[in-house]
Order: sequence, then C-alpha cells, then structure tokens
Amino acid sequence: MIEPVLNPRHNYLRYLTASKAFFVSFLMTLFLLSLPAMGQDLILKGRVVDPEGRTLPNASIQLLSHNRILAKTTSGSNGQFLMKVESAGEFVLKVEADGFRQASRSLTLPRTSDSVVEIQMNQLSSHVENVTVTADVNQLDVLAPDPAEKVFVGQDLLDANPGRPGAPVSIPGYPIETASSGIKAPQYFAPGVAGDHGEPIAQYLAVGSDLVPNNLSANAHGNGYSDPNIFIPEVLESVQVDGGAFNVREGNHSVNLAATYGLRSRLDPFITVTGDYRDIDLVAAVSPVPESWMAFEASYGNGFLGRLEHRQQYKLNAERGFHLGQHRLTLFGIGYYGFSYVPGLVPIFPLNSNDANFRNYGDTIDPRQKDQTHTALVALNDIWRFSGSQQLQLSGFFRTYNLSLFSDFGQGLIRQSEFRTVAGGSANYLNKLAEYFSLLAGFDYEREAPRRDDLDHYGFFNPAQPSYYGPFSPVDGNNVTIGSLTPYIAAEGALAHHFRYYLGWRRDEIDFDNDDLLHSQNSFQKWVGVNSPKATLSFLPKESWYVPLISLSFGQAFFTEDPRIGTGNTAGTPVATSHSYQMVASKTLNKTDFRLTLGHVTSSAELAKIDPDTGLQFNEGPSRLRFLTVAVRQSFRYGSFLATFSKADARDLNTGDPTPEAPRTIFDLLGTIQKLPFRLQARGEFEYVGTKPLGTGCLPILTNECTGTPVKEFRGAMVRPLSNGHMNVGVNFLIASGYTGQTTENFYPSAIQEVVGVRIPSYASVTFTYRFGRSAAP
Repeated sequence: MIEPVLNPRHNYLRYLTASKAFFVSFLMTLFLLSLPAMGQDLILKGRVVDPEGRTLPNASIQLLSHNRILAKTTSGSNGQFLMKVESAGEFVLKVEADGFRQASRSLTLPRTSDSVVEIQMNQLSSHVENVTVTADVNQLDVLAPDPAEKVFVGQDLLDANPGRPGAPVSIPGYPIETASSGIKAPQYFAPGVAGDHGEPIAQYLAVGSDLVPNNLSANAHGNGYSDPNIFIPEVLESVQVDGGAFNVREGNHSVNLAATYGLRSRLDPFITVTGDYRDIDLVAAVSPVPESWMAFEASYGNGFLGRLEHRQQYKLNAERGFHLGQHRLTLFGIGYYGFSYVPGLVPIFPLNSNDANFRNYGDTIDPRQKDQTHTALVALNDIWRFSGSQQLQLSGFFRTYNLSLFSDFGQGLIRQSEFRTVAGGSANYLNKLAEYFSLLAGFDYEREAPRRDDLDHYGFFNPAQPSYYGPFSPVDGNNVTIGSLTPYIAAEGALAHHFRYYLGWRRDEIDFDNDDLLHSQNSFQKWVGVNSPKATLSFLPKESWYVPLISLSFGQAFFTEDPRIGTGNTAGTPVATSHSYQMVASKTLNKTDFRLTLGHVTSSAELAKIDPDTGLQFNEGPSRLRFLTVAVRQSFRYGSFLATFSKADARDLNTGDPTPEAPRTIFDLLGTIQKLPFRLQARGEFEYVGTKPLGTGCLPILTNECTGTPVKEFRGAMVRPLSNGHMNVGVNFLIASGYTGQTTENFYPSAIQEVVGVRIPSYASVTFTYRFGRSAAP
C-alpha cells in the first residue's frame, strides 16, 4: 500500500501511535501460541579450537536433530560455548568459523549428566571450495527467511567471463548480459524479469553482518543501476540469491530477487596475470596483518569485437577486521575507475543490405561511443555480541559515483552524465529468546543525491567528420535527492515439531526532491510511505519421510522510480509496488538434492523510465509474472554438479502482451572437478537463454511480436597447480553464439523497428597465479 504524505512529521507520528497496539498484540500472540511444555534441560558444554589447539572465538554452532535446528549459539572469547538441550538423544553438532571448513560431529547425549565436547576446525583450502550449494529450507533463520541458493567460489576458477571485466561471478540460472565486453555494468536477469540495469533485482555487499546496498536509484541511464564491476573477483567468497520480497532487511529494488556478495575473511597474498593477444589483466593481493587484506586489479584491452575499446580499469578492494572485547568490527573500502570506447547495438537481422536504412553497421553504428565511471565506497560494521543469543549490529557507509556516457541508439548521439553521493546507516537488534521465538528489530537510513543528472542530444553521425560532435542540445537536467527512513521488525521460530514460521513488517518513508534545472515548473518535493508485510511458513519432515521440505512465502515489495519528468508533462510514479508469492520444495534422495520453485509476482502500473533518446517517460503495467525453476545438485568428494531449468511467463495485464526483453526459458549446467589426471582442476558452465519477445513494430507485420535470437554460451576454466601449490597455470575460454543486450531500435530516418544487439565473441585467455607464503596445496 502506498500513501502520499502531505505533512510527513504529523503522518509519521500518527502511524507510530497507531502501530503500538499492533506490535503489543503481535508479540503477545506469538508468546501465547508457542509456549512449550516445561521440563528439565540438559547442558551441552564445548570448546572450538583451530588445528594448533588455539581457541576460536565467534564460531557459529548449531545443534540439529533430523535436519531440524534445535539450538544455536556462538563461541565466546575463549572459544567456549554452552547450550541447553530439552531431552537426551542422538544429535548432530555443526560448527562454522571464518577461514575454516565447516565441522560436523555426531553426539549422543545421555539423560543422567551434562556433556562436554571439543571441536577442532580444519583450515579452508583455496583450491577445494569451488562448489555450488543450494540451501534447504531447514537452514532458515530470522536474518535469512527465504530458502536461498548460495554459490561458493574458489580463488582460481570463479570468473563469470574469464579474462574479461564484468560480472565477477556467474550465478547459475541467472544469465548475465552486457552491452559490451568493456566497462559498462552487466545485468543479471531473473526468469521473466526485464530490468533496466536490474532495478527489480537488488544487490548487496555483506560487510560484517550488514547488507550495504549496491543499487543506485534514478541513474542517468534511467530507472536504476547495479554495478558488480566494482568488485575484484578474487575477494568474493560467495554470492547468495534469494527472494528479496520475503525479507525485511532487503527493501528497495528487491521485487524479484536479491543477490548478496560475501567477502573472504582472509586472503593469502598472491599475484595473477591473465592475458591474450588483445587483453591483459593483473590482480595482486597482500595481507599486512591478521584479519586484513588488500587487493588491486588493473586491466587494459580491446575485447574481441572489431571496434577497439582501449578499455582500462583500476580497482582497489580492502578489508580490516578488529576484535574489541564483545565487539567485532569490519571496515571495508572500494576504489574504482574505468574508461572504454563502447561498441553499440547493431541490427541482428538486416532486412535488405541495399537499403541504407537497414545496412549492417558491423560492431557499432557510431565509433564515438565511450563510457567513463569512477566510484569510492567505505563501510563500517560493528557486531556487538551481548551473549550467544543476542547481538546489536551498527553500521554506516558513504559512496561517491560518477558517470559520463556517450551512446548512439540510432536516433543520434546522446550524452548522459551525473555525480552522486550516497550515505546510509543501519542498526538492528537480534535476540534468540527460545527455539520458538527469535526477534529482529531495526531501521535503515539512506540518502542518495545525484547532481547534474543530465541528458543531452546531438544530431546525426557524419562519417566525414568522425571525431566532431558539434553542439549538444539539452534534453533534461536535474538535481535529485531520494531519502528514506525505514523501521522494521521480524520474528522467527518453531511451531510444533515440524513447522517454522517467519513474520515481518517494514515501513519505508521516502522523500523525493526533484530540482529541474531546465524547467523549474517541473520541480517538486513529495513524501511517500510504503508498507511491506512479509511471511514464510516452512514444513520440515524427518529425513526418513518421503515428503519434501516445503516453504510457502508471501511478501510485498517495491522499487523507487526515476522522479525526473524529462520532456513529459506530468510527474511520474514515485514508487512501483508488487505482491510476491513463492513455494519452494526440496528433497534429498541418494545424496542428490532436488529443488522446485514456483513464483507469482504482480506489479502496479508505472509512469517512469526516461527514454534515452527523447527524454519521454515510459508508461508500463500493471504486469504479472509466473515462473517455475527446477534445480538438481550433486556434490561429491572432488567436485560438484548443478543443473537448473526455468520457464516463465510475464505479461502486461491491460493488453495481454508479453513483457519485452524478459527471458522466457533459461537452462544452466555447471560442473566442477578438483581432481583430474595430471593434477588438473576444471570448471565448466553451459548456459542457454531462449528467444525473448521484444515488442512490436518490426517488418514484415508491424503488429506481430518482434523476437531476437537464442543465446548459447559455454564458459570454462582449467588450471594446473605447480611448485607444491605456490603456482597455478591455466586457460579460460568462452564459446558463444548469439547477441547480448537484445532490444529494438529504429534508425533515422526510418520509423520501422529493428532487432538489435551486441555480438558475443568467443575467446581464450591464459592465466598465471603465484601465491606467496606457505604451501597452498590441498
């Protein structure tokens, strides 16, 4: 529900007062419904140590019975922990600690006395972590209620596009599209979702326990922007994908999907060189003190298209951890600069090579296209643990971002530019009061301030003067501020013996301030309030039962629209809302995991998304998306196998037309092998994205749906450890057919639409890595 607010202060006080009774009733109801029978608890005491016998603080410990979590705690500063157990029996103790492999121990707890156990962790080898794990629904908690897919990545075999800048990690089942092999940010696509740089798909960076948002709202491109380019691939340990609509911590942009990048807690010093005859990439990392690292990447190249890119990128990622009593502080920073001449969208199907309006442009219709960005980010997180069951999280971040882009989509060269600052902070309190009730309460604050958010237009390209721009005509120019203050609350726990629940609610108070620098009459300021309830109910059967684990979820979500009016005549929709439903079923048979996901998302109508050629707004929706995803995973001793298949249908509810550019069919096959003959290690991924509907207006029948071409990609990497694990040599390759960024454009002076895209080239690169210090061999 969206509520325009005329007096934000009075309205905010009114909503807080009206909500007090709801919260009291909500908490009391949960307590009364879930009170357990009283009994004598057993005590399980233990200690967590490293391979040398030194104590490990802040290790995460879980006690399970039949895959059901009975208790959770965290080891103290001396590595010791204590758990209360309701009854004797057979249990499994799972322990996780940063930089170490997960440890599991089977336990038998007697009725007559308390028990003591010591868990010794083994060091995590960088060469055997390249596995993909699909989380089961019994791993839910109040911080992550949605059954998620987590991809763990190894340091040597993780590039989504080996040897090329772009998406640092390939997420199985979520194809990556880029407008070039240069620095322009890639987009992840969910089944049936066509996002303008992924505005319905939120991205986060996990700094400590905080989720730092990576989405940039109301970008000069249009509606939103997420840029994973800023990450150095080697510093990432995992990326987790979940239904962001079902988690109170994931708000703006989390309509269909949320992807969270996890960082490594430790990084052994190394240097890696990747290159071929047109590109070279250098990555180096150091670890000056324990629990800290710094990584640097520099790349230069021309890609594999005919248009030379002269691309250059420079990245700095660094992290430092501190232990101060009960506090665990994490400081993380990013510096990024990139520049490139960008290939352009060109016709995929030239109808008649003799027609000047439909000629084949090669790799670009305009060689003057270029792109420059820079980013700086610093984030600090403090986890204050009061005990093994409760903690307070405090965090803050500050970011700057700059864009200067020259593009030609067939109607002449456009120039887009902006400089923005983003600041934010969050605080939340977590208390696991009992197995049947965990409480999370907190708030987020964020302020984005794009300045000189400009769109300018130039005439048409003159091949006789390829370097001459001439005068640009201003189309749109704005100073925009989007500020939000968001309280949220959630509860999670066990209901009866085989059920778990999650209930949450967040309230976003969003302030839009649009200062139009060209047309002052288009300036405005508006407050909008958004309520987002969340709920998940999970059924956890015994392992011996033939029925699957099932999770049912509901959530309301939203994303902020582009507030600029542009060349239109009315203010657009400030916030687009959606209702999401999901069912996940999971079952393990003969050590093979099967997973089925069904989703249904309805979104409101919207007037937003500035057209880059004209400055006009798009009028879209309301829309409906249905999708089905099947995943099969098999992990074995020296590798893993994962297959996913998705089918989706997305339509405009008013017209019944398919949503343009939304992928209908996605098939992904991923395999890793860590132990081949001659000590080779390999990873391969095949991805197929079926034909997308792209709108209407193409010949021969203008009212029929325009369609593109299927995309097939096979990415692979193979490495060979040398010198007792200190060195690795290998090869990365991509074998591809099809076009990325498929859409429709009309080329002046024709009004007929054409299907356009950027050709995906095949290539191979050689890589060399040297690791310093002690042997890294498994």
